[in-house]
Amino acid sequence: MGSKIIRFIFFGNYFVGILAVALTLEATQQLKLPYNSINYYLLLFLAPTIYYTYAYHKMSAQPVPNNPRSLWYFRHKNFIKWSQAILFTVCLGLAVSLLYQNYQNILDLPVNYWVAIGVIIFAGAFYYGLLPKSFRQINLRNTGWLKAFVIGFVWACCANVMPLIMLKIETGVGYHDPLLWTWLFIKNWMFCTVNAIIFDIKDYPTDSNRHLKTFVVQYGLRKTIFYILIPLLIVGIIALSIFVRYKGFGLGPFLLNLLPFLLTIYIAYTMRRRKNILYYLMVIDGLILFKAICGMLAMQFMPLT
Repeated sequence: MGSKIIRFIFFGNYFVGILAVALTLEATQQLKLPYNSINYYLLLFLAPTIYYTYAYHKMSAQPVPNNPRSLWYFRHKNFIKWSQAILFTVCLGLAVSLLYQNYQNILDLPVNYWVAIGVIIFAGAFYYGLLPKSFRQINLRNTGWLKAFVIGFVWACCANVMPLIMLKIETGVGYHDPLLWTWLFIKNWMFCTVNAIIFDIKDYPTDSNRHLKTFVVQYGLRKTIFYILIPLLIVGIIALSIFVRYKGFGLGPFLLNLLPFLLTIYIAYTMRRRKNILYYLMVIDGLILFKAICGMLAMQFMPLT
C-alpha cells in the first residue's frame, strides 16, 4: 500500500506541484512580501502537475520495458485520462476566477510584466514541444546541454517572477530591491539547473541514442560530476558567501542556505552509481524541497526590518 501511494505521488507528479508551492513560499519570505491568494497557490500546485503529467503521458503511449514510470503510466492510463480532465477543469476554474476578480488590474499591468509573462509561457512551451509542428525545430528540450538551463530558468521564473506578477495583480504591490531579487533568481536558476543536469544522468542511455548532446552524453558521467556539477555548486557557495556578507545576513542564515549546496555536492558525488527512477524523483527532486525549507528557516533568524 505504501509503495502504491509513493508511486502515485511521484509518478503522478503531485510532488512537482508541492515543489512549485514550496519554492514560491521560500521566495516570498526571503523577499519579505505579502503572501498571494489561496486560489493562486492552488493554481500553482495544479498547473505543473498537469503540465508534467501530460508530457510524460504523451511520451509513454507505448510502455517501455524495465521503465517503472512508463509502465505505471500505461497501466493507469484511464485514471490519468480522467484525473487530468478533472484537474484541468479545476485549474481552468481557478484561472477564470482570478481573471474575473482582477481583470482590470491585469489590463493595467506595466509592459515589463507582460514581457515576463510572455517569456515564461514560451520557455515552458518550447521545453515540452507544446507548440504547433511548425515550431518543433525550436523545441528547447532538444537542444542538448541548454535543456537543463531552460528547465532551471522556468522554475526560477515560477518561484521569483510569477509571485511578483500575481502580487501586482491582486494587491497592486510592487517590489523595489532589484539586487536581492536578482540574487535570489540566479540562485534558484542555477540550483534548479544543477538539479536538471543530475536528472540527465538518469536519461543518459535514451539521450545518447537520440544523439541529444546533454552534458552527460558529451563528457561522460565522471567529468559531468567533477568538472561541471561540483564546480557550479562551488561557484554558488562562493556567491552565497559574498552576498550574505554584503547584506549582513549573519551566520545562521548563511549556514542554513549553505546546507542544500553541500547536500547536493554529496548527492552528485554518489551519482557515479546508477539509481532507480524513484530515487531520482524522491531524492534529487527532494533537494529542491530541502532548499526551500532551509531558505524559509533561515528567514527566522533575520531581523524584522
